[in-house]
Amino acid sequence: MGYYIQTPGVSKGKAQVICDKHGAYIVACPARFDDVPRGTALICVVNNGPFEAAGFCCDPIEFKEFTQASDPRSKTWLYMDWDKAAKLSGLK
Repeated sequence: MGYYIQTPGVSKGKAQVICDKHGAYIVACPARFDDVPRGTALICVVNNGPFEAAGFCCDPIEFKEFTQASDPRSKTWLYMDWDKAAKLSGLK
């Protein structure tokens, strides 16, 4: 797993912070990575118990990792501008 959007000082409620500060919006998980609209980034906010992680599903491999049926953690899915997500996560 590679690229994450940080929310300094916030360990829970990351999805709402990313929506409020960066113009993202909550969506249902797409069925396939190819269903993500062009120019749009898919962010998966994973609840790890004491903290959440906001992973950038930047390619089909990352998407597959975040959508494994064997992963019981709750997830919130976001769409946001691709360029903004790339900058925030450090994707080159």
